[in-house]
Amino acid sequence: MPTVPNNVDSNTPFGANLVPGGVTFRVFAPAAQEMYVLTGPSLAASQVTGFAPSASDQLFSLGDHTWAAFLPGLGEGDPYRFWVVGNAGSGLKRDPRARALGFNPPYPNCDCIVRSPATFPWHDQGFGPPAFNDYTLYQLHVGAFYRVDAAGRDQRSQIGRFLDVLDRVEYLRGLGINAVQLLPIQEFPTETSLGYNNLDYYSPEMAYEVSDAQDLARYLVKANALLAAQGQRPLTLDQLTPGPNQLKCLIDVLHLNGIAVFFDLVYNHAGSPGGFDPQCLNFFDFQSTTDENLSLYFTEQTYVGGRVFAYWNQDIRQFLIDNAVFCINEYHVDGIRYDQVSDMEGFGGGPCSQAMTGTVRFVKPQAIQIAEYWNSDRARGVTPVPDGLGFDAEWGDQLRDKVRAAIGQLTGGRSASVDLGSVRDSLDVPQGFSAAWRVVTCLENHDIVKQGGSQRVPALADSSDTRSWYARSRSRAAMGILLASRGIPMLFMGEEFLEDKQWDDAVKVFPNLLIDWAGLTTNKVMQDYLQFTKDLVVLRRSYPALRGESLRVSTADSFQRVLAIHRWIESAGEDMLFVFNVQEFNRFGYRVGFPSGGRWREIFNSDFYDQMPNPTIAGNGGSIFANGQPWDGMPTSAEITIPANGFVVFSR
Repeated sequence: MPTVPNNVDSNTPFGANLVPGGVTFRVFAPAAQEMYVLTGPSLAASQVTGFAPSASDQLFSLGDHTWAAFLPGLGEGDPYRFWVVGNAGSGLKRDPRARALGFNPPYPNCDCIVRSPATFPWHDQGFGPPAFNDYTLYQLHVGAFYRVDAAGRDQRSQIGRFLDVLDRVEYLRGLGINAVQLLPIQEFPTETSLGYNNLDYYSPEMAYEVSDAQDLARYLVKANALLAAQGQRPLTLDQLTPGPNQLKCLIDVLHLNGIAVFFDLVYNHAGSPGGFDPQCLNFFDFQSTTDENLSLYFTEQTYVGGRVFAYWNQDIRQFLIDNAVFCINEYHVDGIRYDQVSDMEGFGGGPCSQAMTGTVRFVKPQAIQIAEYWNSDRARGVTPVPDGLGFDAEWGDQLRDKVRAAIGQLTGGRSASVDLGSVRDSLDVPQGFSAAWRVVTCLENHDIVKQGGSQRVPALADSSDTRSWYARSRSRAAMGILLASRGIPMLFMGEEFLEDKQWDDAVKVFPNLLIDWAGLTTNKVMQDYLQFTKDLVVLRRSYPALRGESLRVSTADSFQRVLAIHRWIESAGEDMLFVFNVQEFNRFGYRVGFPSGGRWREIFNSDFYDQMPNPTIAGNGGSIFANGQPWDGMPTSAEITIPANGFVVFSR
């Protein structure tokens, strides 16, 4: 049927949207001379040289740089593409706001697919994300994280999909984390990628979707088992078939298991050194077919091989802001990590960031917004608008870098100098930050431990044997400092079980760099370390003092290699003391200050997890009695035992 100007105006949503009787289309293309939407036979005919669109396929100018039309009879799952006529020529274009892309023909010459958000029946109405300061994050890459076949055999020589993560939901819940931060999941041009070169911002990555119906049936059984375990109604195969619904299913199931989901969104640039394909948003309204400087969406500036958005243009800013809101609304995400906001700022994107944080906060105030902001005015990112950019939190590097440096110093042996003063200073709230929870802390993340980057913690702790006592005990101490500190802690996939290899997203090229799930069934060192991490995460989540703002380092003795961290909540009468000994021998009768006298329970001892249960644990028999002289600025003290390269935790 022909397009009609009915049911469309300047309030019509952008993209393709199902309405009673058909689909509305609206697209931004200020320099276009003519616009058409092709479906059915006209879409097939467009592949033939000399094709010219029919007037029955036209979109109508609304006079506001946008074009729109209503197409009767079109429905869910139907393919479409735009045909654009501009100053430099004419041809097919993908909808920059397409909710999904088709597999045949393959990307980038692929169709856009009409998808209604109403086709997925969410079950997560009872889920509410935790308070910002209560988060413990887990960062993972969908393509490299997990994939097994029907027999449970590792299939990560192929790219992992959204539904493969379902196999690890119970594992993640058991780990104790309460949020998963997915590396970028929007469609990117290459087969594998970290995801930071995306071009189709509203479409989930097709490589992460299951397209084979027989394969999908297996995942349906898995999804429904997880839903049934939470007392929820099952999905049908039709409901799980659309690619966007597969991502929604993963988020839904994670929510039902008490785990929030964050998206990693990339607004500092688009594309990659491979350039732009002719049908992408870069050349959308045909100002040029070759000159990337004549672009609707981008400036002439480049960043990491891609192009910088034209932040000065209100319509382009709105495209990006709408995308963040789209992810919040359509995918129920609980937080956003914004990639390299500092570079957005450098290219004039400050007003865009300010408008985006304000809009997202208005739409969903309980969704945390985290900036990657490395400029020297670090506090600007988390300062409210108008003086700052208005983000809730930022990635931090001071604890990460100082703890990793100390681990490296420990490899010098018993006589090596270890700078615990720098570790102490790294626990301070960064200058200009209003609260400690506004910093996301980590020891590893996707950037620093990727192939060619820094070593993972066990390799940093003992490069000659990453399963040695030195490697595992130093790693435990580092993890203890991370989870004893203020801020929002984040683990990178595999860190929880002593993964020692750098990683890479190119799973077919570097299968040797995939995280070692098999080791958890055969390697006791990894099993013990996983239990250590679980119990430490539970400890943090069980004691509000560890998620609060109060922290003081009462001891940072670089000569003796002892560090003591006091955490407390005054109003609740809750006091905790972490005491670390990063020397290669046990310390007996070491005097430390305590914030009050009386009996203190020893509630955690890292030495227990070495060859768990360690029959020769160096500890304090479950408790100590503090009645000694004032010490380390504390009113009283006690002599305690601290295990070698380990730590103990006391609670009043």
